[in-house]
Amino acid sequence: MESSGTARQALLSLRQLEVVKLIADGLSSKQIAAQLGVTTKTATFHRTQIKQRLGVKGIAGIVH
Repeated sequence: MESSGTARQALLSLRQLEVVKLIADGLSSKQIAAQLGVTTKTATFHRTQIKQRLGVKGIAGIVH
């Protein structure tokens, strides 16, 4: 049986997991975009998709 953490990770793409790690490091969407070489809009989109897939509303829910 999978733990809930492992099951939740399976919901996310590798790129989204990378964004989660950067969020956990305290980076803003603008900083994440610069680090990944994408636009701020793309970084914000990833954050939104992560929240939807995990069923959480804020950054604390993503990191938890």
